[in-house]
Amino acid sequence: MTIKMAVVMDPIESINPIKDSTLAMMLSAQARNWQVSVAEINDLYLQENKLWLLNHQVRFNQGANWYDIISTQRQPADEFDIILMRKEPPFNMDFVYATYLLEFAVRDGIPVFNNPASIRNCNEKLFALQFPQCTPEHLVSADPVVLKQFHDEYQDVIFKPLDGMGGSSIFRVRENDTNRNVILETLTDLGQIQIMAQRYIPEITQGDTRILLINGDPVPYGLARIPAAGETRGNLAAGGSGIGRPLTERDLWICDQVGPALIDRGLYFVGIDVIGDYLTEINVTCPTCIRELDKAFSLDIASDYLDFIQDYLGT
Repeated sequence: MTIKMAVVMDPIESINPIKDSTLAMMLSAQARNWQVSVAEINDLYLQENKLWLLNHQVRFNQGANWYDIISTQRQPADEFDIILMRKEPPFNMDFVYATYLLEFAVRDGIPVFNNPASIRNCNEKLFALQFPQCTPEHLVSADPVVLKQFHDEYQDVIFKPLDGMGGSSIFRVRENDTNRNVILETLTDLGQIQIMAQRYIPEITQGDTRILLINGDPVPYGLARIPAAGETRGNLAAGGSGIGRPLTERDLWICDQVGPALIDRGLYFVGIDVIGDYLTEINVTCPTCIRELDKAFSLDIASDYLDFIQDYLGT
């Protein structure tokens, strides 16, 4: 039986075919003779209480013309065996509406990975705080007075928005930093927006490590994203460089703490971020770094994920 997989993602022409993790999953599916179709979030629609997708069946090739559109059609979601939600942030209202629509597919018995309700409910920064045994000292508030008190206590603090991505709008504020007030005014919009404060972790100089988990089990290697000179952000999008490394005992302990909660929520492909001994974020929307880890350690992470999907489907 040919498995029919739909992938809800960014426009296929916009992705980087050398680095994209979603493409790694689709290439692995094609190698198994699965039928692969792609759709964007605005291609989802509800008609007579049933989710439909305007989708494009694709075939992938070698070389510059790396994909072909075989056909374009409108299909109900229940004509697919599995739907992957792989839309990159920003996590805006269009993204939220897409998760609501995808829940209609779940209702009709079609697996959607990751579970759309859990994607919506598990903010990548706040969800990590449900594991306080793993996280550094932190605070979430819109109140500048409370945020300043936290900074006064720890003196070297990271302030960041709750909906940021790629290292955007992350500020390190040290003791006696004269920019503290304006940073907090800007991030909180004068006390109107909740933000996160986190004690600065000096081990960031050794990297912010992305660890991928499949069905709660970690890939045995992580990608340490090392900040560029003069930077405190390790994000690759902010100029960091990626270096693969084996997981430590502490990394594995953190994964043991987090893994069961991921499975309970239907979060089957997740990337957690670890700095030193501390969990800082849990990426549930569209985790990346497959290609970098595959290259560094001769892995095939996408195939491992599809093995799990195939077992889940019982095929």
